[in-house]
Amino acid sequence: MTIEIKLLGPQETRVLANVAPDVFDDPIDVGRADEFLADPRHHLAVAVEDGLVVGFVSAVHYVHPDKPGPELWINEVGVAATHRGRGLGTRLLRAVFALARGLGCTEAWVLTDRANTAAMRLYAAAGSTDGPTDHVMFTFKLAAGMAPRVPGSGAGAADAEPGTTATRSCGDGPPGPHKGPG
Repeated sequence: MTIEIKLLGPQETRVLANVAPDVFDDPIDVGRADEFLADPRHHLAVAVEDGLVVGFVSAVHYVHPDKPGPELWINEVGVAATHRGRGLGTRLLRAVFALARGLGCTEAWVLTDRANTAAMRLYAAAGSTDGPTDHVMFTFKLAAGMAPRVPGSGAGAADAEPGTTATRSCGDGPPGPHKGPG
């Protein structure tokens, strides 16, 4: 069977109507999918076999005041268990890398855990130029009335000293609680 790698654009939410059960963390919300695909900075590459989505990569390209050009943040990678180990994750990443190059991105990045061996293998196979580091990711729940606070200080993140930086909080990368990549 042939697996097609497809970059979805606006008006292509219908492609997500038939997704293998273990590809995304949760069921597709059509309204959110429409919103995601309508935003020109959001990107979704899917692997489709006989009308069934069996893998995906979601990414966002962005600009920043101190970067020489746009960058691509890889948010998530997911591949159905039935299709892992076939190189789909690498093919999907290469599709979003090609798109990013066309958008003038100078770098793509993703964050994962060292313990996530499937993700570590995927990123090495996809040509990562940097070895693993000891980055730490912090997650902040932003529910109404729950402002993030620095433990023990009573100070919020907005009260940080000028000129200090925080660790990139960039999603869970693949799969980091997400399922494993292909």
